[in-house]
Amino acid sequence: MEWSGPKMSWKFSQTFKFKLQELTMGATENIWTAMDIAPSVAIHDSIPHHPLSVDTALSFPVMSHRVIDVCKKLFRKWEKLENSRFSVETVSGGITNLLLKVSVKEGNGDNVAVTVRLYGPNTEYVIDRKRELQAIKYLSAAGFGAKLLGVFGNGMVQSFINARTLNPADMKKPKLAAEIAKQLRRFHQVEIPGSKEPQLWVDIFKFFEKASSLRFEAPDMQRRYETISFKEVHEEVTQLKELTDRLNAPVVFSHNDLLSGNLMLDDKHDNLYFIDFEYGSYSYRGYDIGNHFNEYAGYECDYSLYPSKDEQYHFFRHYLKPEKPYEVPEKDLKALYIETNTFMLASHLYWALWALIQAKMSAIDFDYLGYFFLRYNQYEKEKQMCVSLAQSHLSV
Repeated sequence: MEWSGPKMSWKFSQTFKFKLQELTMGATENIWTAMDIAPSVAIHDSIPHHPLSVDTALSFPVMSHRVIDVCKKLFRKWEKLENSRFSVETVSGGITNLLLKVSVKEGNGDNVAVTVRLYGPNTEYVIDRKRELQAIKYLSAAGFGAKLLGVFGNGMVQSFINARTLNPADMKKPKLAAEIAKQLRRFHQVEIPGSKEPQLWVDIFKFFEKASSLRFEAPDMQRRYETISFKEVHEEVTQLKELTDRLNAPVVFSHNDLLSGNLMLDDKHDNLYFIDFEYGSYSYRGYDIGNHFNEYAGYECDYSLYPSKDEQYHFFRHYLKPEKPYEVPEKDLKALYIETNTFMLASHLYWALWALIQAKMSAIDFDYLGYFFLRYNQYEKEKQMCVSLAQSHLSV
């Protein structure tokens, strides 16, 4: 399936480029005690909750006042401060969220900051917020991501991390690739209460049902949409699921969106952070790694940057045996290579179908339909080699 329409203009100022230049971890760690938290209905433990929502379509000045109101209602320590003590700035215009830095000059003169994440409109179609909130508590306790400080109608407040966002080229650097592998192994060892059933194919088929029954008002979008053979897509999804089922890949709690924008590095202390667990769920080990490798292509989706076999083996060694990476048996490297590159195909199908739903639901000015074709065409390009590799492995 090919799309011969105009080439996408990849301008990511408010879409794909994540510009979290100075997030800080732990900056707010001891600001609040239980006595400081505003009385509210708790999501879990002492995390405050308030039903107030913030309309992201508002002008920035009006939206900023609304965000300040949310912070005051969530945290008693701030409720009587003048609004002039607060400042709000955009630190990222993500593909599904708006991230804001809220800085506060407290009564004692201390300057503190938090991150406020506003969910994008209609993101409930592709993101399970209940699942995300459930996971954040346990991932945070294990040292991953920012601390969850409060939840409101259409967003959350988290601690602010002092680090820079990685770019795609960073991920290929051997030292960083090794550290990402080690951290991902540790991430996969975190246990989240509840069902351990893998969600990958549940989510993909759910996406397919939504994506295959859309209708666009714009005639040109509808024409492009109608060139998609959903019968073909369904067959591809079904066949790939059957193949990956035979690999018996380990099921772990997966990040599922480990792109460079969700990796942050504190250069001063050499600390790496995983952030944003919106798509986190129990899934297959190979999928999480394969999806990460797809992100080497960067925001321009240049898949010539996909890691070579040697680069993948370097990652696998540090994932499988962090303390003694060069003692990993060749057979284990080969098995994980096949597992990862088979599930890599599923990553293309997942995000291709996701893009169709976003094309209908998202208010962000981005060519999601074009993104579908980009990911699906790459799936078709890689399919024969990866499927043959898996089938040969399974036939031994």
